Amino acid sequence: MSRARIAILAGVVIAFVIVAGVLVYGKRPHGGQKVAIDVTVTKASSMTPSDLTARQNDTVTINIKSDTDGEVHLHGYDIPFDCAAGQTVSHTFTADKTGDFELEWESTSTHLGHLVVTP
Repeated sequence: MSRARIAILAGVVIAFVIVAGVLVYGKRPHGGQKVAIDVTVTKASSMTPSDLTARQNDTVTINIKSDTDGEVHLHGYDIPFDCAAGQTVSHTFTADKTGDFELEWESTSTHLGHLVVTP
């Protein structure tokens, strides 16, 4: 076999290995970080910030402080935050589902915001 053919074959093998590596390792989850989010609920009708984000497999802690007694509910993960006026309530969970998940004031079904979990 000539040197030119060996060089071409070696180049093709190297390119194949690089492409395979990108395809295999590029599909791995990028989450797994610890994420803490502090929110404030006002008058059971608004939440600041209202747009929460995390990546799949992150360990998420949401801390909610409300000026009103009641429940904030994180749909999709089915997590209730039983709020007492002036107190902070926290829940920690693994963001194992991707999507856009609503947070609402449960007793009135008032939309407060959402948690977006990306791959």
